[in-house]
Amino acid sequence: MPTFPRPIAARHGGAMLAAMLLAGCTMIPEYHRPAAPVAAAWPRGAAYGPPAPATSPGGDALPADWSADWRQFYRDPVMRALIALALDNNRDLRIARQQAEAASAQFDIESASLFPTLDGTAGANVQKQYSRIWSLSQTSGPFYMRQYAVGFGISAYEVDLWGRVRSASRAAFDRAMGSALDHQALQISLTAAVASAMLAWVADNQTVRMTQQILENWRHTDALIRHTAQVGTGTQLDVAQADSAVHEAETDLQLYTRQRAQALNQLELLVGAPLPDGLRGALEAKTTLAGVVPFPAIPAGLPSDLIGRRPDILAAEAALRAANDDIGAARAEFFPKIQITASGGTASNNITRLFESGMGAWNVAPQITMPLFDAGRLTAQLHMAHARKTEDIARYEKTIQTAFREVADALAGRGTYLQQLAAQDALIASNGRQYTLALDRFEAGYDTYLATLTAQRTLYAAQLGGITTRLQDLSNTVTLYKALGGGWPGTVPARPFKLGDHIL
Repeated sequence: MPTFPRPIAARHGGAMLAAMLLAGCTMIPEYHRPAAPVAAAWPRGAAYGPPAPATSPGGDALPADWSADWRQFYRDPVMRALIALALDNNRDLRIARQQAEAASAQFDIESASLFPTLDGTAGANVQKQYSRIWSLSQTSGPFYMRQYAVGFGISAYEVDLWGRVRSASRAAFDRAMGSALDHQALQISLTAAVASAMLAWVADNQTVRMTQQILENWRHTDALIRHTAQVGTGTQLDVAQADSAVHEAETDLQLYTRQRAQALNQLELLVGAPLPDGLRGALEAKTTLAGVVPFPAIPAGLPSDLIGRRPDILAAEAALRAANDDIGAARAEFFPKIQITASGGTASNNITRLFESGMGAWNVAPQITMPLFDAGRLTAQLHMAHARKTEDIARYEKTIQTAFREVADALAGRGTYLQQLAAQDALIASNGRQYTLALDRFEAGYDTYLATLTAQRTLYAAQLGGITTRLQDLSNTVTLYKALGGGWPGTVPARPFKLGDHIL
């Protein structure tokens, strides 16, 4: 599991020492990571096939950091450009980035409570009184009482003897870390989504072009069938069957054209902006899936430690740590609280003498409170903290199980799609021969057009199936890379030093 830096600033040693003396202990339970509720190794069997080679289809060895840098995996220049654009413009990613910033700021708010808040004060108090109220011998006319003060003060500072404030600060830190990890997990998902959306658009574009070609061929055949019917060598049944094939292709063309347009809309939504003209032109030049630069083969010996490779799992564990910290804060509520209010400065009844010697003034007002009766509120809060920790344990374990299932499914796809593609290519070839033979027999007058039409439709379906299978194979490779935590270097940006970071 990667370690994340918790900033330490030795240059602030005085403030750190003071905080440590005031912080006291904490009542946070000792944290133990739950055991992963999954098998120790990836599944094996007929569906998973032999391990993949450690080199890409082109024969070059993959770099050691192939799983950390997404550019090492997404090698197609158009795909790289789309992903880079999405990382800059995707709105979901912007939302997650600001949520991480807000969680970091919340930690700063919580950790600031560890230190006294020092306020500067300046004030004046003027009262009008009458001499007879004070039984003075002077005339009964009014006189004025003046008081001026300048100083500084600490208001209701809690001495954290039992670690309540420190526990809350640690919980806020873990939640901030979890939010940063959620942002990283979303970035991985976004890169995979953009790659998959581009592959879907290319597949739809290939399907549209193939359907256009088939429609042109079928219209030519329809014209020939009509001619044979006119000269008496064909039948109206043949004409109706040829018309049916043309209308079927026309219907499919509109369907696939719509799907291609919707795929582009989805891609632009993920990218977060309209595609620049140059990038759009480069995308439209991708007429077949074979024109996409191949992904490198995921090497043999896949790492089984997903806990340290996937930020979503680490984010779930951060939430669990925060729930564990909340228990410490809930426990500390049962113990006395000590609050200090203090002030110091100078005071005088004459503003010109305010800063003269002997005008100093100070005030200290410590207060201790201890819960005696609260109708079970504190106990309920502690029970709620324990319940939420148990909930987060289950959520953490579910995240691991989901990750394991994603990898296992992708491995099953890797083990079967290559054989399926080979079988699909053989099917297309055999259907092509069948269509050629049926067409020859029809043109020679040995068979009706129905056999030719059936062979045409069978070949058409097999060709569509070939595009779909290739798309599924490429998308499965993207899914495997994402499921293994690919595209995440294993670190999050270090926070700038804040006064309370050392307590963690």
